[in-house]
Amino acid sequence: MNDRRLAAEFEEHRPRLLAVATRALGSRIDAEDAVQEAWLRLHRHADDEIENLGAWLTRVVGRLCIDALRRRTARAESALDSWEVDVLVTDEAGDPESTAIAADAVGLAMLVVLESLEPEERLAFVLHDVFAVPFAEIAPIVNRSTNAAKMLASRARRKVQDQPPPTGEPGQQREVVDAFLRAAREGDFDSLLSVLDPDVTWYHHTAHGRTVWNGTDAVLTAIQNGNPDRVTLRRVSVNGQPGLLAWGPSGRPVALMACTVVAGRIVRMDSITDATRLSRMTLPSRDPSAD
Repeated sequence: MNDRRLAAEFEEHRPRLLAVATRALGSRIDAEDAVQEAWLRLHRHADDEIENLGAWLTRVVGRLCIDALRRRTARAESALDSWEVDVLVTDEAGDPESTAIAADAVGLAMLVVLESLEPEERLAFVLHDVFAVPFAEIAPIVNRSTNAAKMLASRARRKVQDQPPPTGEPGQQREVVDAFLRAAREGDFDSLLSVLDPDVTWYHHTAHGRTVWNGTDAVLTAIQNGNPDRVTLRRVSVNGQPGLLAWGPSGRPVALMACTVVAGRIVRMDSITDATRLSRMTLPSRDPSAD
């Protein structure tokens, strides 16, 4: 096959390969690296007889994802360690390219769940439950029998199902976050309780690690101890989820939060207040009219 035709056929598969790798790795940057490596390997096999190019490329990308996840485990890292370079923070009315990227992005809450899975579990779940790849094709990727591949996906599914997905239209979810923002600014704790799930969990990523606060009392205490008069807050989109971005008196970003809304209430919040990480992000401006 000549180079031009090979490149054209690969480009037809690239969007799906990138989506698979992004879901599996939770990192757009790592996903692009995996897809690029798949192209290099395909180029080296240009003279081979490949019966099903799509399946062949999926197998290659899948193996590359497993290798990448294993390297993270060996280094005691996760996609969360570098999410400041992968997270997409935009205004709600983002440009088409940003909207497309957000559609492939992994929500921060789901990323935490995926990071708890073994590499083979994670890939089997993503390939089957998200992209409907048959287990017979997944089996050689994860180096298991077909039945064992089913078991991997099943174990992963049970863990993922413990994390409720967002519900409601995007506009409805934004309204809930707007109500939370108003109530926090006004110190209206009754209104806060009306938009917070009783079992709400707040995952707080700081420069010193992660802390987890459970229940409305913990969230209300954190808000009460804050100083809303010294920060400027506005709603943003964080990997396609409604969130909040805060700036301090100096004009520098001081906090970013993504909210998971289920049945009209916030069930989970993922926030980061590490100034170094925030400084490396591409963030909307404090003044919406300047974007």
